This record gives sequence, structure tokens and C-alpha cells, in this order.
Amino acid sequence: MIPPLTPRRSYLPAFWEAIATVIAVLLYRVRSRGREHIPATGGAIIIVNHLSYVDPVVLQLACPRPIRFFGHKGLRSSGFFDWVFRLSGALTINVGKPTEAIRLAIKAVEAGEIVAIFPEGSISRTGQLMAIRRGFELIARKAGVPVIPAYIDGIWGSVFSFAGNSYLWKSPRLMPTHVFVLFGPPLPADQTTPEHARKVMLDLGAEAFEERPVLRRHLGRECVRSLVKHPGRLAIVDRTAERKPVKAGQLVAAASALSRHIRRTIPEKRVGIVLPPGAGAFIANLGVLCAGKIPVNLNFTAGRPALEASMKLAGVVTVLSADAVRQKVPNFPWPERTLDLRAVLTEMGGKKAILPWLIAAWILPNQWYATLLGLPRIGDREEAGLLFTSGSSGEPKGVALSHRNILANCAQISSLSILPENASMMGCLPLFHSMGFTVTLWYVLIRGCRVVTVPSPLDTRRIIEAIRDEGATVLLGAPTFIRPILRKATPAELRSLELVVTGAEKLPDDLYREFLERFHIEILQGYGLTETTPASNINQPHPPITTATAEPQVGKRTGSTGRLLPGMTVRIMHPETGEEVPTGDQGIVWFKGANVFSGYLDDPRKTQAAFRDGWFVTGDLGRLDEEGFLFIEGRISRFSKIGAEMVPHGTVEQKIAEAFNWDESEGYSAVVMGVPDTAKGEALILLTTRDVTSDQIREKLLGAGIPALWVPKRIFKVEKIPVLGTGKLDLKGCRDLTQQVITAQTTV
Repeated sequence: MIPPLTPRRSYLPAFWEAIATVIAVLLYRVRSRGREHIPATGGAIIIVNHLSYVDPVVLQLACPRPIRFFGHKGLRSSGFFDWVFRLSGALTINVGKPTEAIRLAIKAVEAGEIVAIFPEGSISRTGQLMAIRRGFELIARKAGVPVIPAYIDGIWGSVFSFAGNSYLWKSPRLMPTHVFVLFGPPLPADQTTPEHARKVMLDLGAEAFEERPVLRRHLGRECVRSLVKHPGRLAIVDRTAERKPVKAGQLVAAASALSRHIRRTIPEKRVGIVLPPGAGAFIANLGVLCAGKIPVNLNFTAGRPALEASMKLAGVVTVLSADAVRQKVPNFPWPERTLDLRAVLTEMGGKKAILPWLIAAWILPNQWYATLLGLPRIGDREEAGLLFTSGSSGEPKGVALSHRNILANCAQISSLSILPENASMMGCLPLFHSMGFTVTLWYVLIRGCRVVTVPSPLDTRRIIEAIRDEGATVLLGAPTFIRPILRKATPAELRSLELVVTGAEKLPDDLYREFLERFHIEILQGYGLTETTPASNINQPHPPITTATAEPQVGKRTGSTGRLLPGMTVRIMHPETGEEVPTGDQGIVWFKGANVFSGYLDDPRKTQAAFRDGWFVTGDLGRLDEEGFLFIEGRISRFSKIGAEMVPHGTVEQKIAEAFNWDESEGYSAVVMGVPDTAKGEALILLTTRDVTSDQIREKLLGAGIPALWVPKRIFKVEKIPVLGTGKLDLKGCRDLTQQVITAQTTV
């Protein structure tokens, strides 16, 4: 028997309201915005994301009017949830009879009630916004009521969410969780579709994420607090030369002492750092940041002109490095004031200078220690680090990352639970690389992960030995760095690995398949740019099914770069018209989010070109599917328009390598470049290190079903394909090399 519905009946009785209030006060700090979008009278539908069992309570506390909720019939088999359903007046949904639920919802809104619908259909067990199901738009159209989109942010990770792959069976946070509920403007019933609703909810999610209090904090203070919290924890295992374990207390004490010295002796705003991953680089970066300066990790694999331009732009006068590094990189434009870090620590007084800080780390509360060090509580939008783009498609640009950017990306990565606090991360990425800078430096310091460092991602044998000896569980790297591991490692050597994530370039299908077959580890592909600090998307394992009523959920999709990280939103725009394309169509990827930088250093022209109406234009071509998975097709600069058709260079390169069965483990064998052509606009040129003829290329590609238009017209054999220190193609170097070989042939 369905209870009668009346417009003004409250579905939150005093007893239940009291319970909800107690829970909210003890566990949550609920804030909201956009309540004015809730109509004062009359029916309406609220669609909202679903991250925990407590979402209805949080939403009701944020909403000025009583809300009618729906719940799955299967939950009523639990005595607790049956009691909750009866007290709250929730209506039961039978999954096998969706028309009955639609009929109940229509009656409720026609009676003037507010009905809340979780359009994902169930609680997200990935922490990301799942696919939006149909039904809510039908209810809105039939009843003639508006749809009010809403987003709940901050509740993932709390005791009632699925973070950690379980509900309830985890310790509540000691401090109340900050939760923010954002209501958006009403959507007309006749114009609302699941695709549009998902886009609007992502926009609200990005806006709500910006309200997180942690984003206003100071990055250095957060790192110091985390290290001092457990000073005896093993923080770093440095395997640069001989194995050197460094505990959290030792790391923070050395960085603290160094920060005082830097304050006294270095007047410049930014300090250059030229060090490989290791304890020295961690101490230098944290010390510089705690001194109130900005660390600038310089790409010592870049060319001298690019480095000189970068240092001039950054105003770098002082560089912290090591004598051993100076000997290995003699062509680096070392400034007159280049300091050996070890010598600086000795000059300060060595262990005598560090000891007082070490004692303080063991006896003081972490907040007191940070205050003693003079660290501010607020960092927010102030610059916290400067990186330079790889220069793969032009001259390097200074990407100024704020405290908010870095803290946001760390929070986004943390929210997915794929990098737990007990992770042992392999730290081989250079710190001038955005992934190395954010994830294997700041993330591990804030989250308390252990990191095992080796100096270079190219030292495959040393990386394998470090994984084997130290029991590393997480490996990050570009496919270029992962492929040699596939060839040289044995399954026994990698038995401790639980997670392998790649980015920076497309994950080749053969590498994915062979790594899975050999090591039984599925490589998860992610995506991001220096300008997004860097992570924006990532695949994650399918979440487990732990309850009788739960349905399977998808966390990954082969060939994609995964869903957006929480707190981000996206548009796919036509490269020529600038208009948004339909779901599934290809276009330029635009991003918004707290992790997106605000502009290039002292370059308003390039900054203006990188943004459109507040959206960051990535320059990458991609497409979205209906479940929110992003597929990156390549950079717009890596396409040629030939006879009005867009030809992807990367696809042609991949087909050539597959057709000839070339082993790419030692580096790139071929690269396709576009050059001007008077007849068709552009023509394709192939640079290759292999002995192959034009006829062979044409025969293989046409045999593989590649259009004739995609076949390179000319082939040049070169000694080496230019590659950056990050493992990506050096596109500028490839363009220069193309011009050189064409000029040389023309001259001959």
C-alpha cells in the first residue's frame, strides 16, 4: 500500500532528524551553496551524485525543503535499513520493476514534493562519477517539473563510503569531514538528457571541489606535518650509490636546517635544483619551499639554449646540485653560484645543525613544529613550484604551479584509493618531470608513502633490482621506460608489484598484453599534462562486489586513459568551429579543475592562447564515451590535414611498427612528420633508423588496410630519433631533423 503523498508532509520526523543531526555534528561539517535554486513551492527533481550511505542525510541537511528519497527494495532485508526507510518515508524501488518507481516519483512531484534521485543507480565504488541512467528525465517531462542538479563533495573516504574497498569497516576520521553540497540552476525538463546531466554534474563537482579547505593550505606545512607525525617511519630508500635508508624525522630535520640557511644566504625568489631522484633532491626541494622560496627543478637533459632561456625566465641565480652531477652533465650552463648540497650541509654545521630539529620532530606536535619553522598556514594560489614544459612541440614554457594546484592533484589521486598510505613507490622519474615532481615527491611526503629511488628511469637493471630488493608495490613511468623492464625482468623479480601506471605517451597494445601475460599485472593508463599538475585521468581496477545488492561497476576501459579525477570537468570541442561535439565524436580536449594551472610565467600571450572562457585548451585530440572514459587520439600538432582528411601520425607509426614486427624496447624506430605540399596541403615524411624502402612501407600499410592517403611519400634513414629526457618524442628535434635531411637531399 503506497502512503498518500502531500506537498507539505515532512519525511524527516523529529526523532530521525535528531539522529541525523548528531551524526552530522560528530562526523561531518556540511556547507552548501545554491539553495536559492530550490523552488519554495511545487514539485521538482534533484539529481545528485552518490558516494556513500549517508548521502540522503547530508543532502537533506543542505536542502531547505523536505526531500522524498528512493531506496532499493533489497536493502529492506536489513533491519537497520528497513527502520531507516520507515522513519524517513523513503519509497522502495524494485530493480525488476522500474515503471513502478517512475509512477511513484511522478505522483510525488505532482503532489508538490521534492524527489531526490541518484541517477548513477547505486553508490559509486570508484569515487568517480559513473554513467548516468535514464528515467529521471522521463519523470520530469511527464510531471512538467524542473530538474535541479546537485553535487556532494568531500564525503568519499569517510566511514560510510566505499573508499578502501569496504563500507563501514574502517576507522572514522578523528576530525569531522568537510562536506560541500552545491545546487545548480534548474534544468528545463524538455531539454534534459543523461549526457547533458552528466556534464552539468561534472561542472558542479569541479566547482564544489574548489571549496575544500585543504586547498588553501601551505604545501610545505602539509609535508612537514606529515613527516613529523611519524618521525620514525622509513620515508626514503635512496639507491643512488649504496643503499641509504632515510627516516621521516631525518628528512624533515635536514630540510628544516637547510631552509634556515637558504633564508639567510639566498635572496632570490626562485632556486634552481639539478639533482636526480633521491634523498638529496627531497631535502633540497622541501628545504627551498620551507625557506619561503620556489624550487625550480631544471631539465638537465634539455639543450643548452633551452636551459639558458629557462633560467633567465625564472630568474635563477643559485643552483643546488652535486659535484657528481656536474661531472656527468658538463654541457649544462652552470651559473657562477652553483652549490654542492653536501658541502652546504657541512658548511651549516652538519649533524650539529640538524640535531635540534631532529629532537624537535620527536617531541613536538606536528602543528607546533611547523609553526616553529615559521611556515604559514595559507599557501593557496601562491606559486609553490616552477616546471618547464618538455618543449616537445616548441620552446619550453614556464608552468607556475600553486600550492592549490599541487594539493588539489594530491587530493584527487588520494581520493581514488589506488595509492594507499602503505604503498612502496618506485621513484625513478626525474623531478623536472611533472609526474615525478607531484606524485613521487609531494604526494609521498603528504600521504606518508615509502619511496625507493634510483637516479634514472633509463637504468632498467637497477630499477628491477630495487623493486626486487625493497618490495616496491607501485611503479610509474612512460611506456618507453616500462618496455625494457618487460624484456629484462623475471616474474620473480617483480612479484611485489601491485600497480603499474603509465602516462606521457599512448600505451601500446602489445606492451599492455605482453606485460599482463608475463607478470600477471595489468598496466593502467593515465593521462595529464604539466599544466594539470599533471594527473587528470586514470584507469583503476574494477571495484569489488561486497554486498548482495551491489551491481558490477567499471573502473577501467582498454584503450582509454580512464575517467576524470574527482574535481575536474571536461569539454570536447571541434578543432575548427570551436563548438562542442556530441558524445563519442573526436575533438580538442578542454579542462577545468583546481589542479589546472593559472598561466605561463611572464607570458600573457601564450597564457591567453592556452585558455578559452576559463577552460584550459590541452591541444590534444580526444573523445568521451557515455560512461565518461576519455580516449586520447594524439596531439593536434601530430596530425596532418591531407586532402581535407585528418591523418594521425601516431597511428601510422604504430601500424608500421606492427607490420614489420619491429622491437621498440630500445627506443623509437620511426617517426612520421608532416611537411607542406602544394597539391594536398601537407605530405607525410617518414624518419626511420631501419633499412626499409618506400615500396616496402607502401605494401605493408596497404596490406594492413591503411588508406593510401596515409602512406608516407618519402623515407629518410637517420641515425637516431630525437627523444626527450621524459621518454617522449622530441617533436621540435624531429622537425629540425626533417628539415636537415630534406635540405641535404635537395643540396645533393
